[in-house]
Amino acid sequence: MSLHADDLPDVLAVTPLASPPDASLRPPGSKSITNRALICAALAPGRSTLTGMLFADDTYAMVDAVRALGATVTLDEAARTVVVDGIDPRTSTGDVRIDARQSGTTSRFVLPAAALRPARGVVDGTPQLRARPFAALVVALRELGATVEDLGQPGYLPVAVTGPLTGGKVALPGHISSQYLSGLLMAGPLMDEGLTVELTSPLVSVPYVEATTAVMAAFGVTVEGLTVHPGAYRATDYDIEPDASAASYLLAAAAITGGRVTVEGLGTRSLQGDVRFADLLEQMGARVERAADSITVTGTGELHGIDVDMADISDTAQTLAAVAVFADSPTRVTGIGFIRGKETDRIGAIVAELSRAGVDAVEESDGFTINPATPTPTTFDTYEDHRMAMSLALLGLRVPGIEIRDPRCVAKTYPEYFEDLARLSQRA
Repeated sequence: MSLHADDLPDVLAVTPLASPPDASLRPPGSKSITNRALICAALAPGRSTLTGMLFADDTYAMVDAVRALGATVTLDEAARTVVVDGIDPRTSTGDVRIDARQSGTTSRFVLPAAALRPARGVVDGTPQLRARPFAALVVALRELGATVEDLGQPGYLPVAVTGPLTGGKVALPGHISSQYLSGLLMAGPLMDEGLTVELTSPLVSVPYVEATTAVMAAFGVTVEGLTVHPGAYRATDYDIEPDASAASYLLAAAAITGGRVTVEGLGTRSLQGDVRFADLLEQMGARVERAADSITVTGTGELHGIDVDMADISDTAQTLAAVAVFADSPTRVTGIGFIRGKETDRIGAIVAELSRAGVDAVEESDGFTINPATPTPTTFDTYEDHRMAMSLALLGLRVPGIEIRDPRCVAKTYPEYFEDLARLSQRA
């Protein structure tokens, strides 16, 4: 049976590993960097070539979005390459409608870009995306000169924006989502007055903003503090590194099975904060080897609970919850209250599902505590959330009787996920 997301059944049984893995894998391209590079390339007049591209639901959504903004995008999926002929959106004419599907990054990055256009642009998405907050970004765009119409519940999609964005100073909360800030920064150089953002609350997911500024720099735009001066993007060739959030599941698999897994293409030079997940596995007792372009985790047979603030690497919180089940003492995760506003309430959902399997998991306001346990055979719900499916499947590598409902949801960011899990049984 094919284990690609397109071919998966409604319920997938995870097969426990017969022996500890010894494998070397390269996850697909980073979703966060792919979508940042697509926006910057689309706003850069001229031709850019992106290699190492992730082809998944969220990035297809961004491809369609930048096409709607006027860029020409040519895909070569076999070569993992995209050619983007960018445009200056301030010269665009004609109304556009952008369907961001389920992609938070697409919607929050493309909304400021659409507001650069002098014509009307509607941004919408799935019911799940319509439930995610946009009020702070809408307020900021209005203050920067755009006309924003609420087409549904105020502060949520769908909305219509009409430029231009004149720019200047704007206040923005940092505690809800770093995607607001990243979206504004990427539109910043095309605002007549540039952009200076003043945060009114502490910024979550700081490494994602650092990744934004790094990608912008590759396309010729420098961010000084949180200020972007008026200017222009420069078309360029850009290589996208593998996805560090996706890598967390593979590294976690080594830690919980006592095996050895090397993730290729990620290492000490990575732009992504989620490579720090390996640090947490090391704190729990796994052995970690780091090189410039690889990370290897070897399970030692011992895992210890930790107390950790994961505000900066929150996309790996569910992965850590799965690892924590097999530790010898409780693990407490804090600082991630904002992930309740992701694809699902990720705190409530992971606690509910682990509890379904007999694990003593405790929900807290800004995180959770996982007490070690031997999970019982369970069919897990995934809440249309790719990270729920990928993290909970890890339990099935050690425990028989674990099934994943709606496994196809991994297509959002990692269509080959269950194929890669199966490869762990093929020794290097």
